[in-house]
Amino acid sequence: MDHTVSVQALSVEAEAVRHHGVPEKTVPGRPPAVPAASAVLADARYVLPLKWDDDAGLAGLARYLAEVVTWLPVTVVDGSAEELFTAHGRALPEAVEHVRPQPWPGRNGKVAGVMTGVRRAREERIVVADDDVRHTRRSVERIVGLLGHVEVVRPQNYYLELPWQARWDSGRTLLNRALGGDWPGTLGVRRSVLLGAGGYDGDVLFENLELVRTVRAAGGRECVALDVLVGRVPPTVPHFLGQRVRQAYDDFAQPGRLLVELSLLPLLGWCVRRPGRWIAGAVVVCGTAEAGRRRAGGARVFPAGTVLWAPLWVLERSVCVWAAVAVRARGGVSYAGSRLRTAGHSSAALRRRLRRRERVPLPPVDAGRRRGRSRR
Repeated sequence: MDHTVSVQALSVEAEAVRHHGVPEKTVPGRPPAVPAASAVLADARYVLPLKWDDDAGLAGLARYLAEVVTWLPVTVVDGSAEELFTAHGRALPEAVEHVRPQPWPGRNGKVAGVMTGVRRAREERIVVADDDVRHTRRSVERIVGLLGHVEVVRPQNYYLELPWQARWDSGRTLLNRALGGDWPGTLGVRRSVLLGAGGYDGDVLFENLELVRTVRAAGGRECVALDVLVGRVPPTVPHFLGQRVRQAYDDFAQPGRLLVELSLLPLLGWCVRRPGRWIAGAVVVCGTAEAGRRRAGGARVFPAGTVLWAPLWVLERSVCVWAAVAVRARGGVSYAGSRLRTAGHSSAALRRRLRRRERVPLPPVDAGRRRGRSRR
């Protein structure tokens, strides 16, 4: 069964939510971390998993969270080294809950951070976001509103600034938008459904896809919200270069896409002596990217010139996907001193896993005092 719900199918209901709000839920014994800014956000929390090796972006993140915490409660789950954790505690706004991740099976620290934040929350609607994501209040309200109708929401990212590496990666984003939707650094999820499924696997590389597939395997519906466009800070050049093969490795979780990308290099070899074929291929790729740019209002945030970077990304992926095959043959991607072999589990495998286990929701993490300066 297809559990994907188009954002158009929800447009009338979501518009009503945005204009009239949703009933506020009260939780006995829970002192509010911040005043309820709107009815839409009354039962929502923002969860940010964090693990940094340096604090180059700390001032910008602190300024951003100082604004977000006026909209809804914020939990930062920080797996950084002790010295950095302490510095983060001093820099983050007083109202932000800043905590250590709780143990979670698996080697992917981001999964442990997300599950810690979800289990600590008492709110039902959770917005999960990476540290480089920059929501507006409007985008948060859209995601939380859509969670009144579906169980997981996948918005779309764009870069707030466009150095060359951001333009390059925007080519990938546009192609993905044309072909169904990009995978962003932020999701919305209903807490009860994720906990009812027992959380999601911490031994995978493509953790966002794993979360969405787990919710869908548990009977939840997904909304690919192509028109909910969320800004993102561009990566540094070293970080961007370091992610090329690792991102290609994610396609082991999407076998159909993997096979198509593995065919690109032989296809390019076939075209090498025929420039006309190269030109025709580039035109097709740019046309597809332009369709993604225009889809669901994307032209508002993606300049027309980003379309021209899509063929470069295709060339990159045609090589990096074969490098990912070599990495898999060596045991997987290096991660936190070990190797992660599994990119993500298939939907069928997750459904089988859920059928085998007893559907008992995970207990919440004891949050203790819920005030902002909870620095555990």
